[in-house]
Amino acid sequence: MQMLITITESAQDYLAELLAKQEVEGIGIRVFITQPGTPYAETCIAYCKPGEENPEDKVMELKGFNAFIDTDSETYLEEALVDYAADRMGGQLTIKAPNAKVPKIGEDSSVSERINYYLVTEINPGLASHGGQVDLVEVVEDYAVLRFGGGCQGCGMADVTLKEGIEKTLLSRIPELKGVRDVTDHSERANAYYK
Repeated sequence: MQMLITITESAQDYLAELLAKQEVEGIGIRVFITQPGTPYAETCIAYCKPGEENPEDKVMELKGFNAFIDTDSETYLEEALVDYAADRMGGQLTIKAPNAKVPKIGEDSSVSERINYYLVTEINPGLASHGGQVDLVEVVEDYAVLRFGGGCQGCGMADVTLKEGIEKTLLSRIPELKGVRDVTDHSERANAYYK
């Protein structure tokens, strides 16, 4: 079977050592992402005793053990890399999953899912240069209700950013959207990019 994620030889050796210390016949690992497709996504590896795997999990056969890949996390784990680097202190297992926080959208995705996708992939990377971000609060009557944070909260240019940047981008990508609304309290200006 083709590896769904890359688990390097050194990582497999390290994980096999850890699993051997558990003294449980047939123990493996389970790889999953909590809150996939959100800014709060975390990539996790946990022990997986026989019977703890889910029937839908994809199975990767590794050096002396199996890795069970959570089916709901699978697309977010594309291009993921698990590596182990030895150092003077023993070593460190690292997990890099560049797609963990990126929402996945398809033809059947809801308006909210599509808005979040464009906020994460197109809009927030630009706002990050000013220390800001914008989040979807809700969708009401085909309007995206947004909240600015960081350097965008209290920024004197927030209205321009909202109408000329964010609204134009979202309307061009999501035809059924009528517009955007801002529910940010812009009276707090302590961290604003433009005051």
